[in-house]
Amino acid sequence: MKEIKAFIPARRIASVTEALRESGLCDLSNGTARCRNVTVSHVQRLLTAPEPALQQYSVDLAELVVAEAKLELTCSDELVDEVIRIIAEAARSGRPGAGLVYVSDIQKSVELT
Repeated sequence: MKEIKAFIPARRIASVTEALRESGLCDLSNGTARCRNVTVSHVQRLLTAPEPALQQYSVDLAELVVAEAKLELTCSDELVDEVIRIIAEAARSGRPGAGLVYVSDIQKSVELT
C-alpha cells in the first residue's frame, strides 16, 4: 500500500478531485473505491513561486508564502502510476515548479472498528 501526497496550486484542486472521482478509482460515495482516506488541506509554502503574483504575505509567518492545496490519499501499489497520471493531468498549469507529488510506502495499516 502507498500514500500519495500532492502539492498543487489551490486553484486546480477542484479539477483534480473531480478527475479522481470520474476515474472511478476514488469515488468514495459508492463504497467500492480503491483509493482511501482522500483528504485535502490548504497549506502555505514558504518557497518562492514560479509566478510572483501567486505570492502573498503571511502575517502569522512574517514572510511571503504561496497558497497551495495538499491532496493525500492511500491506494494499492498497482494503482500508483494511474493515480499520479490523473493528478498530474488535472493539476497541470503549464508552468514549471507548479506542484509536486510524493509517494511513500505504508508499512502497516490498522482499521479501527
